[in-house]
Amino acid sequence: MKTWKSLSLLAILALLVSPQAARGADIVDTAVKAGNFKTLATALKAAGLVDTLKGSGPFTVFAPTDDAFAKLPAGTVESLLKPENKGRLTDVLTYHVVAGSVPATEVLKLSGATTVNGQRVDITTDGGVRVDNANVITTDIRCDNGIIHVIDTVLLPSDANLVEVATSAGNFGTLIAAAKAAGLAETLAGQGSTGPLTVLAPTDAAFANLPAKTLDSLLKPENKDKLAAILKYHVIPGRVYSDDALAAGSAKPLAGSPIRLTAGTAGVTAENAIVTQFDLDASNGVIHVIDRVLLPPGTGGARLSDARQTIEQAIASGSAIFNAGRHHACADLYRQTMNTLMPEIANADVRREINRALRNADQQHSSTEKAWALRRGLDRVYTMLP
Repeated sequence: MKTWKSLSLLAILALLVSPQAARGADIVDTAVKAGNFKTLATALKAAGLVDTLKGSGPFTVFAPTDDAFAKLPAGTVESLLKPENKGRLTDVLTYHVVAGSVPATEVLKLSGATTVNGQRVDITTDGGVRVDNANVITTDIRCDNGIIHVIDTVLLPSDANLVEVATSAGNFGTLIAAAKAAGLAETLAGQGSTGPLTVLAPTDAAFANLPAKTLDSLLKPENKDKLAAILKYHVIPGRVYSDDALAAGSAKPLAGSPIRLTAGTAGVTAENAIVTQFDLDASNGVIHVIDRVLLPPGTGGARLSDARQTIEQAIASGSAIFNAGRHHACADLYRQTMNTLMPEIANADVRREINRALRNADQQHSSTEKAWALRRGLDRVYTMLP
């Protein structure tokens, strides 16, 4: 997630002054008539998108000028225009189009927008309006079927799949190895009929925080199904960006019960994991980075880890958060862990101990005291578990 600053009143007025109108002409005809979108018009024709953008829409197009295309590395445009590269050209062009009519006054309110391509462009307003790395140089050219905003740089969507994005990031080696062992790497790479996916991706450090030898056991061939069940618990069908996820409050993964998504003083959490980075685009989905491995709620033999392991992970993460001075966030994490454990534990004595710890924490006056009360409760619950 990102935060955005508003433009000064002067800058906003400068941006919005004298919006142009092209009544009686659609987006394509307007671009052709303007005279400085010849490359864009040629590209639309090569991609077979002319009829689409001449349709009823409405569409909002962030339109690169001829100069913008000229800034691409030598040979890029010529390569994109080749018939064999029509798919990539279509991806690039649809990455410049947003469904609906979005005037500049609305663009200023956005932190991002999902394009017809499926991937999302970032919108910032620091010292001018930018869409990804492009400056918006003219706004609100109104057409019969939408609006054109002119930009000075061609926008390029990611052409790397989820596995390639994770590999290039450099801190998901264990996740990739686990996906291969579970037979899921091809799915995450976009092979087969699977549509776009959203991955809650634990880092190498998150896997390292699992109890000793847990990962070694998971990677054994005889535990392939168990490993696949855990990894599928981290994968959500479709592209679910951070704001949509938070608005929904939960998301249903490929396997397991819905994952709770909340925003609090600890930041954004997916169950008991903290989301440390959001909205990493891939050609076939989006990645959100999390700081611990999620363990699906127990469903008989499908569950790999018991409540003891959940507590061990919570204490490992919580201790680091507490030592960093974020006592309120630590208390939130411990409380969420207890709330997660409650429906999974049948033992009445353990359930009473969890409730006792929660009530005790509620009676404390500072976040430090609350964190310690919950930590002591987790310790007691841990010793009571088999």
